[in-house]
Formats: sequence, structure tokens, C-alpha cells
Amino acid sequence: MQDKEYSRREALRGAGMSSVGMALAMGASMPGLPAHAAGGEGAAKPWFELELMPDPILNQVLLFYLGGTWQKMSDIGECLQTASRVDGADPYSWSREWQATARRLVRTASESRKGGHAISAGEVDMRAANYFIAALHRHPDPWARDVAGLTREAEAAYRRALQDLPLGAEPVAIPYETTKLPGYFFAAPGKKRGRAPLVIAFNGRDAWAEQCKYIAEAANARGMHCLIFDGPGQGKVIRLQGLPFRPDWENVVRPVVDFAVRMPGVDPNRIALMGLSMGGALAPRAAAFEHRLKLCIANPGILNWRDVIRRFFEEALGSDMLALAERNPGAFDRRMKDVMASMPLIAWGVTDSMWKHGVRTPSALIADMNRYRAEDVVDRIRCRTLVMDGEMDEFSQARALFEKLRCPKDFILFTREETAMLHNQVGALAVSTQRSFDWIEAHI
Repeated sequence: MQDKEYSRREALRGAGMSSVGMALAMGASMPGLPAHAAGGEGAAKPWFELELMPDPILNQVLLFYLGGTWQKMSDIGECLQTASRVDGADPYSWSREWQATARRLVRTASESRKGGHAISAGEVDMRAANYFIAALHRHPDPWARDVAGLTREAEAAYRRALQDLPLGAEPVAIPYETTKLPGYFFAAPGKKRGRAPLVIAFNGRDAWAEQCKYIAEAANARGMHCLIFDGPGQGKVIRLQGLPFRPDWENVVRPVVDFAVRMPGVDPNRIALMGLSMGGALAPRAAAFEHRLKLCIANPGILNWRDVIRRFFEEALGSDMLALAERNPGAFDRRMKDVMASMPLIAWGVTDSMWKHGVRTPSALIADMNRYRAEDVVDRIRCRTLVMDGEMDEFSQARALFEKLRCPKDFILFTREETAMLHNQVGALAVSTQRSFDWIEAHI
């Protein structure tokens, strides 16, 4: 805990407390850290501090996409070459350059497909889909006309890849209230006629269902089905359907499980639910009410997402500003307008979060965050639960969640030595997959 607290303060101080702290609160992949926090004696900087992008948040987002090479959704040269073209003075440059790379790959995939090279076409389209998602990861205007179009381009490229590659996956539409949630069902090879366990996986604020491909492939390789999906506030659902996040995630997971148990070959008694990033808060909340689950995995374990966000707000803007938001929302909004006008990074972070939470003002965002807490319900969880943590995961409340649980439970701590100590083990998906699926196999 001491390392986490120290690294957070140093990161904020070293990169500009207000801008970085707020951007972290608004959903960056992971925080920056001082060189001596992770390197050995005499280390110039830790391995994950790329220092290639114009702001520290984009450096961490770039590392996330470099990490996609583990699941063949990125290539190192393509990522670095795209990043090298980004103009830090232009807020649209990141999105524009990733779009350019994605569209170049779409043309390459088309040429391979015309030549009868389906596998090559599928592999290229898979990367193109991920790069379209990257273009939207830091789009400065979520309400812009091109957002829906880019979303459809990402989805189309991913679906073409699934058609060309021997992944045994199909797009699905999950009935949800008056609409449907988009997802993908990866059937375990040879298991459609029998019954096999199912892993249901979803991300948090920023990543999409498509980027859970490595989880689906790991499940399939071990004889399990996998269902990945976007819920309200996520991926395609917020961009095409306009549905914002909701704290009562059990009302999202319940219809997903209803759908899953009707899929051919699914064993309804062996279902695991895995939530990543903010999903590490949403999955335990859902498991408290959805008792058809056999396993729950929170990566990282988060007891109250509200407290995570409030902590970063306080460190970035001071406790007085947070108190002002609750005492005088109008005055807080006026202060925030000035802050956002002078700090583009804050403007992006606040705007992106207001959009994903379906609110129109910064004070309304603070108020909405107060609903994201699960400490009063996690003792209702019955299924065996895995709480994951990283030595440098700034968003984690893993120990607090673990202590609150009254169900059978296990804890995994990822360390510096195994290079998986960052948020969601970014840059170390091989390590993350091995350890989490060893546990799933042992208990499913």
C-alpha cells in the first residue's frame, strides 16, 4: 500500500497534479510512476514509462495497445509508427492517425481476401478493428458525427475477421430491457453437443468486448465456452445505442445469464463471471444478486468505485473542490468550466465521463459516482470469488473487497518480478491469463 500511495503522489507531482490526477480519475488505463518505484538500483526509468506521447495518459494508452500483440490484435511496429505521427498540439491527431492505420489495413485485408488468403485477411482485419477502437479511445468529442461511423467500421472489421479465422466465434444479440446488447459467443471446439463450462467476460470504462478476445481464446483452449459483451456505458452500446452506465449491474448480468444458459452446449451449473478494470467493481455487485454463477473474478478487486473516483478528484483538485461540488453544484460547475478551458486533458476526461454516465455537468457526474458502491451487498455473494490485485494498480481496492467477502474466496497478487503489477496486468497478458485460468480450471 505504501508503494501505491507514494507512486500516486509522485506521478501527480511530476506530471502536473491537476491534469494527470483528473485524467486518471476519468479512466486512463493506468497511472504513471516514478522511475525508482519499479526499476532496480540505478534504473533510469521503469520499463512501462514509454515517454513517446505528448501526455502521460496517452503513453499508458499506447502501452495498452502494444499489449494487444499477445492476442494478435496489434503489431508493435504499427502501433509505434502510428504513435510517432501524433501531433500533441492537435487534440484530434491521435484519433486521426489511428483511423489512417486502420483503413490502410482494411485495404490490405481486402487485397488478401481477393487473392484467396482468408487467414491473412482475418488477421489483418482483426488489427484494423482494434485500431478503430484506439481511434475512439481518445476521441475529443464523443458526440461528433464520425463516432458512430468509426464504431461501425470497428465492428465490421471484427466480424469479417471472425468469418475468416478459425475461432469458432459468432456475433450475438442479447435481449436487454427494450433493446439488445452486442456480444460474441466463442464456442469451445467440439463441445456444442455436450455441456461445457462458460466464462462470461466484460470490460470497464474504456475497453470494448472485442478486446476480450484473449480471454475467449484462453477459455476455448481449456474446453470452455466464452461469452463477451458490451453493457451500458461501454463500447458499442454507448456509441450506437446511447445507453449510459448504471450501478445496479446485476440488472445487466441477469439477462446475459438468461441468454447464456440457452446457448447450445452451455453447462448452466458451471458459469464464471469475469469483470475487468471498472468491471472489477461491477462484477462483484452483480454476483451479490445473480446466484446462478459458480465463480466470480474481479480484476482488480474494487469495493466502491465511488471512492476510487473521489480519491483521484481530491488529489487532483483538492478536498475543498469536492466539498464545493456537494455544497454548491453551480459554483463547482463554474470553477470546473475555467479549469477545463485551461487544461485540455481535464476537459477530455470530464467530458468523456459525463457522456458515459449520461449527465450534463461535472457536479452531476460527482453525484452519479456516489451510486457506485457495493460494500453493503458483497456479503451476499455465494459463489467462489477470485480477487486480483497488482502491486502498482492504482485503482485496486482488492484487500478491502476480499475482507468483506463471506463466500469461498481466493486472492492473487501480481508482482513487479512477473511484470504484471500494473492495472489489469497491462503489458503482461500472458502472465495474467496463465494465473487467472489456472484458478478457473481448478474451481469451475
